[in-house]
Amino acid sequence: MLSYSSAFAAAPALAAAWTSGAMRALSSSAATLEAIALSNPDSPLLVRLPSRPWGAAASLTKAEVQAAAGPSPPTRIAVVRDSFAAFDEPQRPLSKLLRPLGSSSSSSVAVAAELASAPEARALVDVYSAAPGGEGGYRLESVATDLISWLRSQRQRVALVPDVGAAGLAAATPVVGASKGVRQSSNEVLMVAPTAFGFNEQAAQDNSFMHAAAKPGEGGNALTRQVLREFAGLHHALTQVAGVKVNLFEHNLAHGTPDACFPNNWFSTHPRGEAAGGVAEPTLVYYPMKCPNRAAERREDIIKNAFQTHYPTLDTLGHSAVRPQRILRVLVIDRINGVVYVDISERADRSLAEEWTQRMGYKELVAFRSTDLRGKSVYHTNVMMAIGTGVAIVCAESVQDAKERQHLLSSLRRTHEVVEISLAQMDSLCGNALELEDGRGLPVMAMSTQAYNAFTADQKKVLRRHCADLLHAPIDTLERVGGGGVRCTLAEIF
Repeated sequence: MLSYSSAFAAAPALAAAWTSGAMRALSSSAATLEAIALSNPDSPLLVRLPSRPWGAAASLTKAEVQAAAGPSPPTRIAVVRDSFAAFDEPQRPLSKLLRPLGSSSSSSVAVAAELASAPEARALVDVYSAAPGGEGGYRLESVATDLISWLRSQRQRVALVPDVGAAGLAAATPVVGASKGVRQSSNEVLMVAPTAFGFNEQAAQDNSFMHAAAKPGEGGNALTRQVLREFAGLHHALTQVAGVKVNLFEHNLAHGTPDACFPNNWFSTHPRGEAAGGVAEPTLVYYPMKCPNRAAERREDIIKNAFQTHYPTLDTLGHSAVRPQRILRVLVIDRINGVVYVDISERADRSLAEEWTQRMGYKELVAFRSTDLRGKSVYHTNVMMAIGTGVAIVCAESVQDAKERQHLLSSLRRTHEVVEISLAQMDSLCGNALELEDGRGLPVMAMSTQAYNAFTADQKKVLRRHCADLLHAPIDTLERVGGGGVRCTLAEIF
């Protein structure tokens, strides 16, 4: 730590810190002064003013800027303010809020997750630029921009982490993903509105989460309309609240697809570089379906319109389509670390899961068997677990074999903070959640309101340590009759 009086003599070191993206702290008896430089050389230097500002000033004197940024400040600075802290609370050190990652060439920064998940914890940024001639101080350029939004405007990849000062931060999955430009979640999904929804007797043969519509008024069109109202609320939450891009399709009775609103089962998309670099080219994977009326969900109009931008031709432009003969879309994948998780069931064959892992360039397969509250095999891996960028949800209790259970948990804990849910919580579809990117490029965990209410307060706290929001909508009828939750309605497009 440099004393304030010696900071002026240390100007060359401070300049080097700006160039490398490192941080210097300057201390005086009154305050601890910090400056953080981003890798983008055009970005203003992030600073704290020695005394807490009570709003943006029209201008700052050169002396005020030097007190915050050193004797030879850059031409632009970004003053960070804690605008939602009480008047008697001290300013938080910048080192508690963010930390540039890697070398000067790495356009990524670790940010404390609370800045995204807790509105009162947000920090704001005022940008000032030096007046022409250098003698007129600094003039206000922009005011009160959310810090995370400002970082993204500076072309920084943001990794939300619980503690930016934690040891071993460089090895944390969110940091690895941000540094390498690999994402666990997408801002774009495909959905199919349940415009011709109905109870699917074929799928109900091995899906114990499905219940026939038995309540008065729930048959036929009344059921479809109720499910549509719920689905519309989910669509609104995704698009209008979270800012997720939704490619929305519909279906009718002529399609013969009562479960079409669960499109995540018949395809998956994978960008170049996924799985720690294992995926060499953007890849679209098709999966056959066990039930004939679910196989019909793979419609040519959806394929043509949803994928034409991302996969214009699957055969001639370096893209590939993998079409296994028997494996179904029952995998939960860690896209950043290259680990595949599969619950072996009537819908999942281990040997074919191993083949998928090898062909797609993934590093490891973790296979197990799980059962639900009724002692029946869980039909789909994504009912009992979900993987986000920094956090994973799993019902380890459903895996009865002790060795399989331990292997599953140890694999998840190597790379994620784990939220363990009970069999009852799995029955409320807590495991059927999906991390998405919101309109700010931040991770949000999407789930049903039933699932949200079933999580404990402590579990939600852990989830919020890694996600900007827990997004939920009530889809009770769709869950009860269709046997699938929010994750089942969402098919990511990367």
